[in-house]
Parts: sequence; C-alpha cells; structure tokens
Amino acid sequence: MRNLKEKVAYLHGLTQGLNVNEHSSEGKLLLNIIDVLDSFAEEVHSVNLAQMELEEYVESIDEDLTDLEEQIYEEDFDSDEDENDNIYEESYDDDMVEVACPSCHELVTFESDILDDDDDIEVTCPYCGGVVYDNTLDISADNVHDTKDSGHIMHPGV
Repeated sequence: MRNLKEKVAYLHGLTQGLNVNEHSSEGKLLLNIIDVLDSFAEEVHSVNLAQMELEEYVESIDEDLTDLEEQIYEEDFDSDEDENDNIYEESYDDDMVEVACPSCHELVTFESDILDDDDDIEVTCPYCGGVVYDNTLDISADNVHDTKDSGHIMHPGV
C-alpha cells in the first residue's frame, strides 16, 4: 500500500469482504466515509502531479534565469571594470593630490581643486586627526607637488 488511492481501495475491498452494505446504518456510514476518502485520495494525487509539474517548470525557469544573469552580469562587469579603471586612473592623475601627514606620515588623498579654493579650507588626516593642508598657511610652490609630478604633496615641515 504505497499511496492513498491504494489504501482506499483496500478499505473498499474490506467492506465487500465483510459484507458491509447500505441496508444498515453503520454500513451506509462506512461506505460513504470510504467514498469521501476516495475523493480525497484523488484530489491529493492531482495536487501532487500539479506540484511536480510546477517544480519542473520553476527549475527550468531558474536555469534559464541563471544563464541570462551570467550573460548579462558578465558583460556588464567586464565593460564597467574597464570603464571604471580608465576613469579612476584619469581622475586620480588629474584631480587628486596626496599629502604626507606631518604627524603620522600616512598619505592622505584629496581633490586638487582645494588647492585653488579662496575659502578657508583645512584638510585633516583621517588616521590621526592632524592638519595635513591648510590654505591659510603660506606654502611655497617648492613644498606642494601634484600627483602627476611626484605622487606626493609635502606639507611644510615634513
């Protein structure tokens, strides 16, 4: 007796073997219960078949989606990686400045536009909090270097 349908068929056979019939109240009750169980077994079997078909369909959709994602993200990743590398290198070379912190000697990078700003600007070291650049100080051109030249801006006194 593997499934519900077989179990219900077994119960139906028992009622026939025991001569259970619709003439007695108990017989009517047992036969109707077995009919209801047969209906339930048929429904459960239909739901199981539908579930298996649905699982197969979802698996095929998942496989297709995985293939599509791999194609799309691989193309996007490759092209974005190349573009981002070029943009970073260009903007880093042209627009960024590195300064060695006079306190902890760590390199601090910031935009080169700050050097030309007329407002009072002070750049502090994210490592120790020391002042790395202050545009109110008188800095000679010998002490300030763009990253294109040497890779570092040296703060006076470093």
